[in-house]
Amino acid sequence: MKDLGNSGGLPAETPSSTVELTAENFSQVTALSGIVLVDCWAPWCRNCDDFAKSYRKAAEQHPSHTFATLNTQDQKDVRTTLGIQHVPSLLVYRDGVLLLQQPGSYDEAALSDIIAQAAALDMDMVRKELGA
Repeated sequence: MKDLGNSGGLPAETPSSTVELTAENFSQVTALSGIVLVDCWAPWCRNCDDFAKSYRKAAEQHPSHTFATLNTQDQKDVRTTLGIQHVPSLLVYRDGVLLLQQPGSYDEAALSDIIAQAAALDMDMVRKELGA
């Protein structure tokens, strides 16, 4: 996992190398090379709490990837720009390209499968298809 530090505001049990996204760092973090997962959550969301447990475990199991969180209540401008209407939502980027934006809660096995699918993609082909 890329160690970009914990900018504060995350629960104490969140791994310190999980990145808290803000309007200021969102573009920088999601443009990193490799796979970047973003957990979009809100403090009032009970399903978000459940998903956060699986997300933390997945972060521990996949330390070579970047795991980030976006508090959609505090980061309303980012939420609006992304069009996030439901939490939890998962975003998956690879080499700066958004591959997945999907609401819902995922268990560790599903997250591992999503990561494996993102890793298996031919990014040259993805960019070519996006450009068409």
